[in-house]
Amino acid sequence: MMNSETIPKHIAIIMDGNGRWAKEKKLPRIEGHRAGAESVRAVVRACGELGVEYLTLYAFSSENWSRPKAEVNALMTLLKFFLKKEVEELNKNNVQLLAIGALEELPESVQKELQIAFEKTAKNTGLKLILALNYGSRREIVDSVRKIATEVEGNRLSLSSIDEDLISSYLYTADYPDPELLIRTSGEKRISNFLLWQISYAEIVVMDLYWPEFRKVHLQEAITEFQNRQRRFGGVDAISSSD
Repeated sequence: MMNSETIPKHIAIIMDGNGRWAKEKKLPRIEGHRAGAESVRAVVRACGELGVEYLTLYAFSSENWSRPKAEVNALMTLLKFFLKKEVEELNKNNVQLLAIGALEELPESVQKELQIAFEKTAKNTGLKLILALNYGSRREIVDSVRKIATEVEGNRLSLSSIDEDLISSYLYTADYPDPELLIRTSGEKRISNFLLWQISYAEIVVMDLYWPEFRKVHLQEAITEFQNRQRRFGGVDAISSSD
């Protein structure tokens, strides 16, 4: 049973399986993405109810541009529609919308809707919903290394000052704590270039269902599994240390 006192502060989710869900139902892939948007609504609401402070959703990776142009265009249109439609719901539930990734490379119309949503939810003090858009973790790390190298070259940083905390402060996620729990749907056991630095010690729960099927009960199941694990952070558990 889930313990309400040890809810992870930050949950990250790889929302996988929209296309396969649609294929199994003999529907166009975009219908899978539309159905996946319903799961986003359900999970955002559930996280707010459970007391999760940060929720990061892998919404569009930097590799997703390689998909058929028609699908990418449909995804961008769906994203704009979602942003317009959901702001009222986010405000109602005191959710602040944020985003990470190379946002400047998204279509201007999407950037505009994102900015509007950021501004309209900026004063909300509940769950922080972070959309990973045009996001790739390797690129994020490369970008941070370049920024640090520029600071060192300009004598604004010394080599001796470079440590894990400094590198973290140059990542897209500098203002957020690292995820404690990473959930991936569809049964695939891959990280897919998502938060490689940040999930170093996260518990990973892979769920054998497609993202459009994911609801509060599945989130609770993942949290319960998280709570039943012993997080050792490279050390030993209490039982082992007493032997």
